[in-house]
Amino acid sequence: MADIAFLLLIFFLVTTTMDVDSGIARMLPPPPPPGVDPPPIKERNILKVLINSKDMLLVEGKPAAVSDLREMTKAFFLNPANDKDLSEKKVKNVPLLGEIPVSKGVISLKNDRGTSYKMYVSVQNELAAAVHELRDDFAKKHFGKKFNELNEQQSKAVKKAVPMAISEAEPENIEGN
Repeated sequence: MADIAFLLLIFFLVTTTMDVDSGIARMLPPPPPPGVDPPPIKERNILKVLINSKDMLLVEGKPAAVSDLREMTKAFFLNPANDKDLSEKKVKNVPLLGEIPVSKGVISLKNDRGTSYKMYVSVQNELAAAVHELRDDFAKKHFGKKFNELNEQQSKAVKKAVPMAISEAEPENIEGN
């Protein structure tokens, strides 16, 4: 009887799978060299996104819905009318594409320690989806295909033209916002 119980135990240990949380996939930029300060960023090139402890989303200090965040992010990066309140563009030489205007915009995401994980992930998903949609649109315009259908060189070019510029601050207690 003990042998059968042992074999059953071994069988279940070998065949059972464990769920592993993989987290949010983000590639961090390389750290700056020691003693070198990061370059200053103009205020207009930062889109401030804040989630308070009551799961309220504030964009540039104003209440916003998560469902509106994607379009707000896309408008911030694109800035087709060169609005002084949205991000600037800098002309860069991108391989395969030549001289093109690239947004200097950075999304600054900050959350309270009391923010729910669900709200945090919802905001993260909307910000990432906005950048993915911009990359898809850019890829269709320049290469006639969606971003995920591009070859490695084309993909690198689109990533340089439409960077994923999302900065996350350490969570802190943000009372009353």
